[in-house]
Amino acid sequence: MKFTPLQPETEAMKPFRISTPFLLLLPAILILAAVVIVPLALSLYSSFTPYQLIRPNTLFVFIGLRNYANILADTDFWWAFGRTVLLLTVALNLEMLLGLGLAILVDKATRGQRVLRTLLMFPMMFSPILVGFQFKFMFNDNVGLINNALQSLHVTQTPIPWLINGALAFFAILMAEVWSSTPVFAILILAGLLAMPREPIEAARVDGCTPWQSFRYVTWPFIMPFAYIAMTIRSLDVGRAFDIVKIMTDGGPAGRTELIWTLIGRTAFNGSGHMGYANAMAYFSILLSIAFTYYFYRKLAAARTQIAAEW
Repeated sequence: MKFTPLQPETEAMKPFRISTPFLLLLPAILILAAVVIVPLALSLYSSFTPYQLIRPNTLFVFIGLRNYANILADTDFWWAFGRTVLLLTVALNLEMLLGLGLAILVDKATRGQRVLRTLLMFPMMFSPILVGFQFKFMFNDNVGLINNALQSLHVTQTPIPWLINGALAFFAILMAEVWSSTPVFAILILAGLLAMPREPIEAARVDGCTPWQSFRYVTWPFIMPFAYIAMTIRSLDVGRAFDIVKIMTDGGPAGRTELIWTLIGRTAFNGSGHMGYANAMAYFSILLSIAFTYYFYRKLAAARTQIAAEW
Protein backbone atom coordinates (compact mmCIF):
# COMPACT_ATOMS: atom_id res chain seq x y z
CA MET A 1 0.00 0.00 0.00
CA LYS A 2 1.30 3.36 -0.97
CA PHE A 3 0.83 6.26 1.39
CA THR A 4 0.80 9.84 0.14
CA PRO A 5 2.28 12.38 2.49
CA LEU A 6 -0.06 14.97 3.96
CA GLN A 7 0.17 18.28 2.15
CA PRO A 8 0.38 21.45 4.25
CA GLU A 9 -2.79 23.53 4.30
CA THR A 10 -2.87 26.33 1.79
CA GLU A 11 -4.52 29.70 2.39
CA ALA A 12 -7.54 28.59 0.36
CA MET A 13 -7.94 25.41 2.40
CA LYS A 14 -7.83 27.09 5.83
CA PRO A 15 -11.25 27.34 7.48
CA PHE A 16 -12.59 30.86 8.13
CA ARG A 17 -12.19 31.84 11.76
CA ILE A 18 -13.37 35.01 13.46
CA SER A 19 -10.63 36.52 15.56
CA THR A 20 -11.10 36.65 19.30
CA PRO A 21 -10.64 40.44 19.59
CA PHE A 22 -13.40 40.97 17.02
CA LEU A 23 -15.74 38.64 18.94
CA LEU A 24 -15.05 40.56 22.14
CA LEU A 25 -15.79 43.87 20.40
CA LEU A 26 -18.86 42.57 18.56
CA PRO A 27 -21.43 43.44 21.31
CA ALA A 28 -20.13 47.00 21.49
CA ILE A 29 -20.18 47.28 17.68
CA LEU A 30 -23.79 46.05 17.52
CA ILE A 31 -24.91 48.47 20.25
CA LEU A 32 -23.07 51.34 18.52
CA ALA A 33 -24.72 50.49 15.22
CA ALA A 34 -28.17 50.24 16.83
CA VAL A 35 -28.07 53.52 18.77
CA VAL A 36 -25.80 55.69 16.57
CA ILE A 37 -25.12 54.49 13.03
CA VAL A 38 -28.61 53.32 12.06
CA PRO A 39 -30.40 56.45 13.41
CA LEU A 40 -27.83 58.69 11.70
CA ALA A 41 -28.27 56.89 8.39
CA LEU A 42 -32.06 57.05 8.69
CA SER A 43 -32.03 60.76 9.55
CA LEU A 44 -29.65 61.49 6.67
CA TYR A 45 -31.90 59.62 4.27
CA SER A 46 -35.03 61.38 5.56
CA SER A 47 -33.39 64.76 4.90
CA PHE A 48 -33.81 63.95 1.19
CA THR A 49 -37.52 63.24 1.62
CA PRO A 50 -40.62 65.32 2.54
CA TYR A 51 -41.11 63.07 5.59
CA GLN A 52 -43.80 64.19 8.04
CA LEU A 53 -44.65 62.44 11.29
CA ILE A 54 -48.38 62.50 10.51
CA ARG A 55 -47.78 61.05 7.01
CA PRO A 56 -45.42 58.05 7.36
CA ASN A 57 -45.68 57.18 3.67
CA THR A 58 -43.77 60.36 2.78
CA LEU A 59 -40.60 58.69 4.09
CA PHE A 60 -40.41 56.75 0.82
CA VAL A 61 -40.71 59.82 -1.47
CA PHE A 62 -37.27 60.93 -2.63
CA ILE A 63 -37.00 64.65 -3.48
CA GLY A 64 -33.23 65.05 -3.72
CA LEU A 65 -31.74 68.31 -2.46
CA ARG A 66 -35.02 70.23 -2.34
CA ASN A 67 -34.97 70.51 1.47
CA TYR A 68 -31.44 71.90 1.41
CA ALA A 69 -32.38 74.36 -1.34
CA ASN A 70 -35.34 75.52 0.77
CA ILE A 71 -32.99 76.18 3.69
CA LEU A 72 -31.02 78.69 1.63
CA ALA A 73 -34.21 80.71 1.12
CA ASP A 74 -35.58 80.24 4.66
CA THR A 75 -35.29 83.57 6.49
CA ASP A 76 -36.31 82.00 9.82
CA PHE A 77 -33.36 79.63 9.60
CA TRP A 78 -30.86 82.39 8.82
CA TRP A 79 -32.21 84.62 11.60
CA ALA A 80 -31.79 81.68 14.01
CA PHE A 81 -28.32 81.07 12.60
CA GLY A 82 -27.38 84.73 13.13
CA ARG A 83 -28.59 84.65 16.75
CA THR A 84 -26.64 81.44 17.33
CA VAL A 85 -23.44 83.00 15.96
CA LEU A 86 -24.05 86.13 18.06
CA LEU A 87 -24.58 84.06 21.20
CA LEU A 88 -21.51 81.98 20.41
CA THR A 89 -19.30 85.02 19.80
CA VAL A 90 -20.35 87.00 22.88
CA ALA A 91 -20.53 83.97 25.20
CA LEU A 92 -17.10 82.63 24.19
CA ASN A 93 -15.41 86.00 24.70
CA LEU A 94 -17.06 86.61 28.07
CA GLU A 95 -16.36 83.08 29.26
CA MET A 96 -12.72 83.31 28.20
CA LEU A 97 -12.18 86.65 29.99
CA LEU A 98 -13.95 85.52 33.16
CA GLY A 99 -12.33 82.09 33.07
CA LEU A 100 -8.90 83.68 32.61
CA GLY A 101 -9.47 85.96 35.58
CA LEU A 102 -10.67 83.11 37.80
CA ALA A 103 -7.77 80.88 36.75
CA ILE A 104 -5.22 83.59 37.59
CA LEU A 105 -6.83 84.24 40.98
CA VAL A 106 -6.83 80.53 41.85
CA ASP A 107 -3.24 80.17 40.62
CA LYS A 108 -2.14 83.07 42.84
CA ALA A 109 -3.88 81.65 45.92
CA THR A 110 -1.42 80.42 48.52
CA ARG A 111 -3.95 78.60 50.71
CA GLY A 112 -7.10 76.61 49.96
CA GLN A 113 -6.31 76.12 46.28
CA ARG A 114 -7.89 72.66 46.21
CA VAL A 115 -11.09 74.01 47.73
CA LEU A 116 -11.15 76.82 45.17
CA ARG A 117 -10.68 74.37 42.31
CA THR A 118 -13.59 72.31 43.60
CA LEU A 119 -15.82 75.38 43.92
CA LEU A 120 -14.76 76.41 40.42
CA MET A 121 -16.31 73.23 39.02
CA PHE A 122 -19.56 73.67 40.93
CA PRO A 123 -21.62 75.28 38.08
CA MET A 124 -20.63 72.46 35.73
CA MET A 125 -22.39 69.93 37.98
CA PHE A 126 -25.83 71.32 37.09
CA SER A 127 -27.66 70.01 34.05
CA PRO A 128 -28.64 72.62 31.43
CA ILE A 129 -32.32 72.01 32.18
CA LEU A 130 -31.81 72.82 35.86
CA VAL A 131 -29.78 75.91 34.93
CA GLY A 132 -32.63 77.01 32.66
CA PHE A 133 -35.21 76.69 35.44
CA GLN A 134 -32.87 78.41 37.90
CA PHE A 135 -32.31 81.46 35.70
CA LYS A 136 -35.94 81.55 34.57
CA PHE A 137 -36.90 81.98 38.22
CA MET A 138 -34.13 84.53 38.85
CA PHE A 139 -35.23 86.70 35.90
CA ASN A 140 -38.95 86.36 36.58
CA ASP A 141 -40.56 89.81 36.41
CA ASN A 142 -42.73 89.29 39.50
CA VAL A 143 -40.92 87.09 42.02
CA GLY A 144 -37.45 86.92 40.47
CA LEU A 145 -34.32 87.50 42.52
CA ILE A 146 -32.90 90.02 40.03
CA ASN A 147 -35.94 92.32 40.07
CA ASN A 148 -36.31 92.06 43.85
CA ALA A 149 -32.65 93.02 44.30
CA LEU A 150 -32.88 95.96 41.87
CA GLN A 151 -36.05 97.27 43.52
CA SER A 152 -34.62 96.85 47.01
CA LEU A 153 -31.57 98.88 45.97
CA HIS A 154 -33.89 101.49 44.39
CA VAL A 155 -32.24 101.02 41.01
CA THR A 156 -35.68 100.66 39.42
CA GLN A 157 -39.19 101.25 40.67
CA THR A 158 -41.01 98.78 38.43
CA PRO A 159 -40.17 95.18 37.59
CA ILE A 160 -38.11 94.70 34.44
CA PRO A 161 -39.70 92.25 31.94
CA TRP A 162 -36.50 90.29 31.38
CA LEU A 163 -38.05 87.29 29.60
CA ILE A 164 -40.72 89.25 27.69
CA ASN A 165 -38.52 91.82 25.97
CA GLY A 166 -36.54 90.26 23.11
CA ALA A 167 -33.19 91.96 23.82
CA LEU A 168 -33.44 91.41 27.57
CA ALA A 169 -34.44 87.76 27.09
CA PHE A 170 -31.36 87.21 24.92
CA PHE A 171 -29.25 88.83 27.66
CA ALA A 172 -30.78 86.50 30.29
CA ILE A 173 -29.96 83.45 28.17
CA LEU A 174 -26.43 84.76 27.69
CA MET A 175 -25.98 85.12 31.46
CA ALA A 176 -27.18 81.56 32.01
CA GLU A 177 -24.74 80.22 29.41
CA VAL A 178 -21.83 82.23 30.81
CA TRP A 179 -22.52 81.21 34.42
CA SER A 180 -22.77 77.51 33.64
CA SER A 181 -19.80 77.25 31.25
CA THR A 182 -17.17 79.74 32.42
CA PRO A 183 -15.59 76.95 34.56
CA VAL A 184 -14.65 75.11 31.33
CA PHE A 185 -12.31 77.97 30.41
CA ALA A 186 -11.17 78.48 34.00
CA ILE A 187 -10.18 74.85 34.55
CA LEU A 188 -8.36 74.43 31.23
CA ILE A 189 -6.52 77.76 31.53
CA LEU A 190 -5.64 76.92 35.15
CA ALA A 191 -4.18 73.63 33.90
CA GLY A 192 -2.00 75.63 31.53
CA LEU A 193 -0.88 77.98 34.30
CA LEU A 194 0.01 75.07 36.58
CA ALA A 195 1.94 73.35 33.78
CA MET A 196 3.87 76.48 32.85
CA PRO A 197 7.53 76.59 33.95
CA ARG A 198 8.39 79.51 36.24
CA GLU A 199 11.85 80.25 34.86
CA PRO A 200 10.65 82.44 31.94
CA ILE A 201 8.53 84.53 34.32
CA GLU A 202 11.51 85.03 36.64
CA ALA A 203 13.71 85.92 33.68
CA ALA A 204 11.19 88.49 32.43
CA ARG A 205 10.98 90.02 35.92
CA VAL A 206 14.78 90.24 36.11
CA ASP A 207 14.87 91.92 32.69
CA GLY A 208 12.57 94.64 34.01
CA CYS A 209 9.25 93.60 32.41
CA THR A 210 6.09 94.89 34.02
CA PRO A 211 3.45 92.35 35.18
CA TRP A 212 1.36 93.19 32.09
CA GLN A 213 4.33 92.67 29.76
CA SER A 214 5.17 89.36 31.46
CA PHE A 215 1.59 88.21 31.00
CA ARG A 216 1.24 89.48 27.44
CA TYR A 217 4.52 88.13 26.03
CA VAL A 218 5.29 85.14 28.27
CA THR A 219 2.23 83.75 30.04
CA TRP A 220 -0.49 84.29 27.44
CA PRO A 221 1.33 82.61 24.49
CA PHE A 222 1.88 79.54 26.67
CA ILE A 223 -1.74 79.20 27.84
CA MET A 224 -3.27 80.15 24.48
CA PRO A 225 -3.59 76.51 23.27
CA PHE A 226 -5.57 75.68 26.42
CA ALA A 227 -7.91 78.59 25.67
CA TYR A 228 -8.40 77.36 22.10
CA ILE A 229 -9.23 73.87 23.36
CA ALA A 230 -11.89 75.38 25.60
CA MET A 231 -13.19 77.46 22.67
CA THR A 232 -13.48 74.36 20.50
CA ILE A 233 -15.45 72.50 23.17
CA ARG A 234 -17.72 75.45 23.94
CA SER A 235 -18.33 76.34 20.27
CA LEU A 236 -19.83 72.88 19.79
CA ASP A 237 -21.92 73.28 22.95
CA VAL A 238 -23.26 76.74 22.05
CA GLY A 239 -23.78 75.71 18.43
CA ARG A 240 -26.26 73.07 19.60
CA ALA A 241 -27.72 75.08 22.50
CA PHE A 242 -31.27 73.91 23.18
CA ASP A 243 -32.06 73.09 26.81
CA ILE A 244 -31.54 76.50 28.42
CA VAL A 245 -33.34 78.39 25.64
CA LYS A 246 -36.22 75.91 25.59
CA ILE A 247 -36.79 76.23 29.34
CA MET A 248 -36.28 79.98 29.70
CA THR A 249 -38.05 81.42 26.65
CA ASP A 250 -38.95 78.57 24.25
CA GLY A 251 -37.57 80.79 21.47
CA GLY A 252 -39.81 83.72 22.38
CA PRO A 253 -40.91 86.39 22.57
CA ALA A 254 -42.05 86.26 18.93
CA GLY A 255 -39.01 84.18 17.97
CA ARG A 256 -36.52 86.81 19.16
CA THR A 257 -34.43 84.19 21.00
CA GLU A 258 -34.92 81.34 18.52
CA LEU A 259 -31.63 79.51 17.92
CA ILE A 260 -30.85 76.89 15.31
CA TRP A 261 -31.63 73.83 17.40
CA THR A 262 -34.78 75.25 19.00
CA LEU A 263 -35.99 76.02 15.47
CA ILE A 264 -35.12 72.47 14.40
CA GLY A 265 -37.03 71.04 17.35
CA ARG A 266 -40.03 73.24 16.63
CA THR A 267 -40.00 72.23 12.95
CA ALA A 268 -39.72 68.54 13.73
CA PHE A 269 -42.28 68.15 16.52
CA ASN A 270 -44.76 71.03 16.23
CA GLY A 271 -47.68 71.16 13.82
CA SER A 272 -47.36 68.63 11.03
CA GLY A 273 -43.95 67.39 12.16
CA HIS A 274 -41.77 68.15 9.13
CA MET A 275 -39.08 65.71 10.19
CA GLY A 276 -37.39 65.54 6.78
CA TYR A 277 -36.92 69.31 6.57
CA ALA A 278 -35.80 69.44 10.23
CA ASN A 279 -33.17 66.76 9.58
CA ALA A 280 -31.92 68.75 6.58
CA MET A 281 -31.54 71.81 8.81
CA ALA A 282 -29.74 69.68 11.39
CA TYR A 283 -27.19 68.37 8.89
CA PHE A 284 -26.72 71.86 7.47
CA SER A 285 -26.05 73.09 11.01
CA ILE A 286 -23.58 70.27 11.60
CA LEU A 287 -21.58 71.45 8.58
CA LEU A 288 -21.49 74.95 10.05
CA SER A 289 -20.33 73.53 13.41
CA ILE A 290 -17.57 71.62 11.63
CA ALA A 291 -16.45 74.89 10.02
CA PHE A 292 -16.17 76.60 13.42
CA THR A 293 -14.34 73.60 14.87
CA TYR A 294 -11.90 73.61 11.96
CA TYR A 295 -11.25 77.32 12.49
CA PHE A 296 -10.40 76.86 16.18
CA TYR A 297 -8.34 73.76 15.37
CA ARG A 298 -6.23 75.81 12.97
CA LYS A 299 -5.78 78.45 15.66
CA LEU A 300 -4.77 75.74 18.14
CA ALA A 301 -2.22 74.27 15.72
CA ALA A 302 -0.73 77.72 15.11
CA ALA A 303 -0.49 78.39 18.86
CA ARG A 304 1.25 75.06 19.43
CA THR A 305 3.71 75.81 16.63
CA GLN A 306 4.46 79.19 18.20
CA ILE A 307 5.11 77.60 21.60
CA ALA A 308 7.38 74.99 20.06
CA ALA A 309 9.39 77.73 18.37
CA GLU A 310 9.62 80.06 21.36
CA TRP A 311 9.94 77.58 24.23
